[in-house]
Amino acid sequence: MKVLGIDIGGSAFKGAPVDTKTGKLLAERLRVEIAAPCPTAHGLAAAREIARHFNWQGPVGIGFPGIILGDRIDAVGNLGHNWENKDGAALFGRATRGKVRLFNDADAAGLAEMKFGAGKGHQGSVLMLTFGTGIGSALFYRGQLMPNIEFGHIPWKGKPIEHYASAAAKKRHHLSWKKWARCVNVFFEVAERLCSPELIIIGGGVSKQSDKWFKYLKARARIVPAKMHNDAGIVGAALAWEQAAR
Repeated sequence: MKVLGIDIGGSAFKGAPVDTKTGKLLAERLRVEIAAPCPTAHGLAAAREIARHFNWQGPVGIGFPGIILGDRIDAVGNLGHNWENKDGAALFGRATRGKVRLFNDADAAGLAEMKFGAGKGHQGSVLMLTFGTGIGSALFYRGQLMPNIEFGHIPWKGKPIEHYASAAAKKRHHLSWKKWARCVNVFFEVAERLCSPELIIIGGGVSKQSDKWFKYLKARARIVPAKMHNDAGIVGAALAWEQAAR
């Protein structure tokens, strides 16, 4: 099946057509920069630009950085509260002129890693974490997803813990890899108390530089970098559309 996958992050919308059977992108992905928080009109324009770029007329799967309940957008973090309590499928459907289904962005990335990447064949408990503007999380057990897990929003010193341990926090506070890894280790300690995963998959752009900071990480679980890197969200959004269609 061919689905246009769109991955929404705190700094950009990224999209490409995907072959859901192979997990391969069918064209070079397009990245459209945004600001966070993102006005609704700007976000819809970014999605429209991606669909038009590929002259897309088929199904569209979107990984959205927030809680997704059916077609409705619930709690939203960095992208902005203006997105909350809206029919996201209808909004993006009008923008892209396609049949749209929305999913939590980390859930989508996790689906891709579990089918084609670092989690393939793992039947125990797996925690997928994406480090970027915030920290996305997806929890799997025996290959089954528990949707809308938001470990990045765990309170820590009066703020969501992602303000302390995300990749954006590293950049904001000019932290070395070693010092930032200490912050990530605090996050791991809290997350492991809640779900005790056997495997932790690290995604996001920083996963490409795992050699610089994984050596400082400490967790009971085995820690591995994502194999699909920045394509995971796009591929996962397409996979999630296909699963929902079934």
